[in-house]
Amino acid sequence: MTFIETVPEAEAAGAVADLYRGDREAFGQLPNFTQAFSLRPEVYASWRQLNGAIKANMDLRRYELVTVAAARRLRSSYCTLAHGSVLLDRFLEPEAVKAVVENHRGAGLAPVDVAVMDLADKVVDDATSVSPQDLDRLRGLGLTDAEILDVVLAAAARCFFSKTLDAIGAAPDHKYSELDDELRATLTVGRPISPD
Repeated sequence: MTFIETVPEAEAAGAVADLYRGDREAFGQLPNFTQAFSLRPEVYASWRQLNGAIKANMDLRRYELVTVAAARRLRSSYCTLAHGSVLLDRFLEPEAVKAVVENHRGAGLAPVDVAVMDLADKVVDDATSVSPQDLDRLRGLGLTDAEILDVVLAAAARCFFSKTLDAIGAAPDHKYSELDDELRATLTVGRPISPD
């Protein structure tokens, strides 16, 4: 499941057992990403707190679009599959999710959605290339500076989580193999899905 040792669920105690129990309840299974942090549960707890604070200020649909854009640029199958699935479950039809991941500019999204995805992509690819014009574009589409900061924070935070998972070889959960073949192939932008 990872390139590093993790704490098996049957051997989990203390903070790790609490972490496993909480995520099993929240997700209906123990995600591979949870186990990947089992050697440093305090880091995972801090990540959840940071990510929760970022999400709390954002519309969920916007957060998911930004996160998919960031994950796609990072070539993180795990995060693209996870957040593409949220878009699928809550906001978009399968063909629309596929189009968003393949080419968000041609996916029929509103101009503000395209712009936030463009900014997220740019933050992840080369944050030094973000210009005042990029932010003016978002202001022109009605975003406040606080909302622009939320987009930047979500994209930057995704770098930490996605890169950590990929660097230690955490494979996307097997449950994603149940997605439609075409959609699954589109969302698998890096590491393959876990075989079990």
